Amino acid sequence: MAKTTRARAEQTIAIEASSGNVFEDLGLPQAGERLAKAELARGIRHIIEGKRWTQRRAAEVLAIAPPDVSDLMRGKLARFSQERLERFLNALDMDVQIRVRPRAAGKKQADVTVEFVSV
Repeated sequence: MAKTTRARAEQTIAIEASSGNVFEDLGLPQAGERLAKAELARGIRHIIEGKRWTQRRAAEVLAIAPPDVSDLMRGKLARFSQERLERFLNALDMDVQIRVRPRAAGKKQADVTVEFVSV
């Protein structure tokens, strides 16, 4: 059996700090809105999983088809508007509160954020 040796190539890997929004970091349009939808969907998924509901039960409560619940749970959000995700949260007995405030100093662009509050 012959031994092979591998030469190690020295590489410098540049590490860039995240903006806190992966969609912005990837240069995608409407990054704030995309992140808000992802966070809302994550909250919905967390609630459904916490209740240990089947997709059929979640579909009944959310008034959507089971395949739509599957898409929602897997993060396939193209067909779900932010408003629709907010209605799903209401159907799950969650209040949705929207706050509007001036852009933070030092930020180049205004943003949309989602914050879950536990009681």
